[in-house]
Amino acid sequence: MPFFLDIAHPGQPSSRFELPAGTYTIGRSEACKIRLRHAEISERHALLTLRESLVTIEDLHSSNGTTIDGVPIQEVAPVHEDDVVGVGPCLLRVSRVPAGSPPPLPTAPPATPKTGAPAVRAHADVPGGTPAAGEARETTRAHRPQAEAVVDPLAAVVREIKNQIHRELIQRLDLKRMTATRIGTDELQAKAREAIRTIIAEVRRNQKLPVGIDPQRLEKEIYDEAMRLGPLEDFLADESITEIMVNGPDQVYVERNGKLELSGQTFMDDDSVLGVIERIVAPIGRRIDESQPYVDARLPDGSRVNAIIAPLSLTGPCITIRKFTKIPLTVDDLIRFGTWTRSASDFLRICVIMRKNIVVAGGTGSGKTSLLNVLSSFIPPTDRIVTIEDAAELRLGQPHVIRLEARPPNIEGRGAVPIRDLVRNSLRMRPDRVIIGECRGGEALDMLQAMNTGHDGSLTTVHANSPRDVISRLETMVLMSGMELPSRAIREQIASAIDLVVHESRLSDGSRKVVCISEVVGLEGQQIIMQDLFEFKQTGIDDKGKVLGRFMPTGAMPTFYEHLKSRGLHIDPAVFDPSKQGGEA
Repeated sequence: MPFFLDIAHPGQPSSRFELPAGTYTIGRSEACKIRLRHAEISERHALLTLRESLVTIEDLHSSNGTTIDGVPIQEVAPVHEDDVVGVGPCLLRVSRVPAGSPPPLPTAPPATPKTGAPAVRAHADVPGGTPAAGEARETTRAHRPQAEAVVDPLAAVVREIKNQIHRELIQRLDLKRMTATRIGTDELQAKAREAIRTIIAEVRRNQKLPVGIDPQRLEKEIYDEAMRLGPLEDFLADESITEIMVNGPDQVYVERNGKLELSGQTFMDDDSVLGVIERIVAPIGRRIDESQPYVDARLPDGSRVNAIIAPLSLTGPCITIRKFTKIPLTVDDLIRFGTWTRSASDFLRICVIMRKNIVVAGGTGSGKTSLLNVLSSFIPPTDRIVTIEDAAELRLGQPHVIRLEARPPNIEGRGAVPIRDLVRNSLRMRPDRVIIGECRGGEALDMLQAMNTGHDGSLTTVHANSPRDVISRLETMVLMSGMELPSRAIREQIASAIDLVVHESRLSDGSRKVVCISEVVGLEGQQIIMQDLFEFKQTGIDDKGKVLGRFMPTGAMPTFYEHLKSRGLHIDPAVFDPSKQGGEA
């Protein structure tokens, strides 16, 4: 007869799992067979032994101790069916009777987290555990906070089966040897898929595949984790998802329509996440290891990737992917999304053609790079364009584009080529336009000098909270270059170099909008003078939480308006008249 293990987490009703005889390590670590994810559970907390003749529990020198009926234990202690075992703040009971017979396990009191302790989900992973009653699982789901993922015990079984098949796949194919012999990618993938299909067929013939597991789905998941990007493949294919956040192997969030949601997908273990990171960074010559535990990279479609691992990440390997659309956004797309209006896009097109230096500003995730890509599309095809980025993301359609990408240091800490060096080098490449993906350091000084020495028509992005905040941010970044310049000299450089600041923001409903277009007029005394040409005025929020408002001209005319005729360009003065413009955005 199998054993039944009841587990009650702090402030929650108990869940039941069926376990065969054996030895089970209890703790917060990935290596534990019974994993209780709570801040007050030690990495290896206790050792539970289930035998036909005797059940014992042993405390493994944990921080918060192990008890039987409230009495702390110091060594191996026998556990009877009526005993309540305390593992930190969680309560356990082991029984040999069918579901429903033993008295209910008392609910563990809500644990008071220690000051500064991270909020950790408190639930159990029990390999092979199955609920004794479906009603118990539904009750647990109803009482858990909405933000928490409900653990389906079947997931633990699937995870273990995937682990076993994955190990068998590696043994049969010897993937490392095949890769080293430079076998073709298509051939390697075909062999892997065939081997996975064969292994699953063997498992089914031996009747070791539990009922309810779809063999085809299992084959796809194992193939994706072994050869591709695992659970991320489906998210990358879903066009409604704009961002993917992997917080360790057991938690994957996605952003859909500007809102975060827990996906329910998981990886097999930390090694699976690390494998995905390696497959992302290796093709572009980047690396990640203990000496360089974080990296910026990109996917083949241009999507931006950041990864960070232990020892810096305490929750396991983390991946953040900001997806790019497969088809670059156009002016009409941004108008349809309500990002800007036709009048604003026409004005900015004229500014790009007139070779005005433009800074796109905004917060993280506000859509600066996408907007920069659209503005870059206004550059005439006859111009020679040099783009400079940390991770190449821009996708320009012009025929004469040189793409430069910064390089991180190698394993010896040498060979780094920062953006600042690329900016200097680009000026010797006879560019008509220089586009810097993002200014975040000393390269700001070189960019300003380039704009002031004949390389007008340049574009870049800056993290800032408002158009006027761009000025102080640029001042700070110039000082980061190591040049001891007086404040007035820096402001003179900025006022002379920058013509327009386009500020974009992500609003409360998740929409991204251009909220202000400002012109840098000049310098008066110690103060840089700016005037807003267009601005978004929020009027309210509708019943569905959508932000309402109008993107309107302020009535101010750009100081260079009279120069349009000399360039053979024209824009209707009504564009800047608030009484003749406006619309819901």
